[in-house]
Amino acid sequence: MPKGVPEQVPDDGLTTRQRRNQPVLAVHTGPGKGKSTAAFGMALRAWNQGFDVAVFQFVKSAKWKVGEEAAFRELGLLHEQTGVGGPVQWHKMGEGWSWTRKQGTETDHAAAAQAGWQEIARRLRGAEHRFYVLDEFTYLLKWGWVDIAEVVDTLRQRPGNQHVVITGRDAPPELVEAADLVTEMTKVRHPMDTGRKGQRGIEW
Repeated sequence: MPKGVPEQVPDDGLTTRQRRNQPVLAVHTGPGKGKSTAAFGMALRAWNQGFDVAVFQFVKSAKWKVGEEAAFRELGLLHEQTGVGGPVQWHKMGEGWSWTRKQGTETDHAAAAQAGWQEIARRLRGAEHRFYVLDEFTYLLKWGWVDIAEVVDTLRQRPGNQHVVITGRDAPPELVEAADLVTEMTKVRHPMDTGRKGQRGIEW
């Protein structure tokens, strides 16, 4: 898409404005670093446009403190106090489990994941927000804790102009097929390859 111009214009009966303003379902997947970072960057743009932003963070521990959360909470307060930007909500979903799934039982995790998804689905049906980030959500689908067909159907049927960004490795084909924008992060090199651990300002 050179210079922001589509390579082809579909014969769908829509005007350029109508086509431009269609809601976007984006998926950031792949083994490389940057999936959540890119999603939060999009959320910053949405906030700047005055959109109602809601982040639902799955998988990472409930004790995990990420810089983006602190920043977005401050942006939410700024909106409340001055009207600048848009409202912000940040939710840690589930039981605070991690990739290793050491805490709790499989049943606990699946139930928490399902409850979290049902809350998101309720909000989507009610068009409660304009921009959603479902961070690390693909793991729930991969592990079978949430039904893929139900998720895809809910996303496709969402009313209004609600943008949704989903992050996480191993996005299932059904989700990829339903998405308007899919980016696969590929690792070329990472500091951990040479034994360096994550550091402030880079990982959190």
